[in-house]
Amino acid sequence: MGTMTTKAVKLHAECYGDPALAPLVVLHGMLGSGRNWASMAKRLGDRFAVWAVDLRNHGASPHAAEMGYPAMAADLAAFLDRNDLCDPVLIGHSMGGKTAMRFAVGAPERVRGLVVVDIAPKPYAPRWEKEFAALRALDLGTLRSRSEAEARLEPAIPDWAFRKFLTTNLVRDAETKAFRWAVNLDGLHAALPRLFEKGLGDDERYGGPALFVRGGRSRFVEPGDFGVIRRHFPRARLETVEDAGHNVHFDAPDAFAERLCGWIGTDVAGHPAD
Repeated sequence: MGTMTTKAVKLHAECYGDPALAPLVVLHGMLGSGRNWASMAKRLGDRFAVWAVDLRNHGASPHAAEMGYPAMAADLAAFLDRNDLCDPVLIGHSMGGKTAMRFAVGAPERVRGLVVVDIAPKPYAPRWEKEFAALRALDLGTLRSRSEAEARLEPAIPDWAFRKFLTTNLVRDAETKAFRWAVNLDGLHAALPRLFEKGLGDDERYGGPALFVRGGRSRFVEPGDFGVIRRHFPRARLETVEDAGHNVHFDAPDAFAERLCGWIGTDVAGHPAD
């Protein structure tokens, strides 16, 4: 399960804060983008250079047929090289968390510390089929606004906040002004079985500092997962933010920033990575 076995694409990213500061590199979740982390990145930008990345097939980054954790880890390696980012703290949420874990076990010497938000190194039951079907069925040619898209999606996706999140992926074509998907819907849909796999080999480990933050209202990381987390990440600190769901950094930004900065100031600053 090597990280550098595929052709990398050039990832788009925005940097918040002085690029000369210690780097934090943030990887978003499925159907998200670096913009989902803009508020948190601005909050942290007075202490760190926060690089909010768009993973392949998302946001402003290129589309590619290959989609899986080795490919995304290879993209991350090329991104770090291109921007001369040495020993960053990696922060990954959900799918981005699995990407960060994949990179850390494959290239531990390149990671100062690892933060994984509301995901565990385990396989998950497949999901998202209904949502992808609804998104792919949306007739973009007759669409006049994002709010209209949200209304059309409501029967299949009743959660208002989730619909709003999904339709952030609708952008207008610069020439035709018609709506198009920024994400590679077909490619991501085809890759779903791979993206729900564990993503790590049973014997793979990262011995550096690691922080796993889960939402108390989320079921993505259960107490029974703590054992497998520590098998792969023996120096992991496990934190629960009680009044947060899956999007911990959005639901409870104060608590998330406090846990993150506290961990960086103790576990990362005081204990060099192995």
